[in-house]
Amino acid sequence: MLPFMSRFVEDIRQARVQGRLPDRFRSANIRRACPGWAEHTYGVFLPKHRIGNPGGYTPYFEQHDDGSYSLIELKRHK
Repeated sequence: MLPFMSRFVEDIRQARVQGRLPDRFRSANIRRACPGWAEHTYGVFLPKHRIGNPGGYTPYFEQHDDGSYSLIELKRHK
């Protein structure tokens, strides 16, 4: 895990690597694959950390035209 990567992102990454999360996912998929986080986290984290987010937050995800997301680092290493 990179030192600046959040534990939530690491949980998402592990779920993806272990096959519990599809390549493209939505907050509901993450809620099932990574239980135990605050309920609001599932809905706000993806858009907050997408490429091009208006707040300048570290981008971990790419948002696709259909509204789904994918992890940047996994996609780039395939």
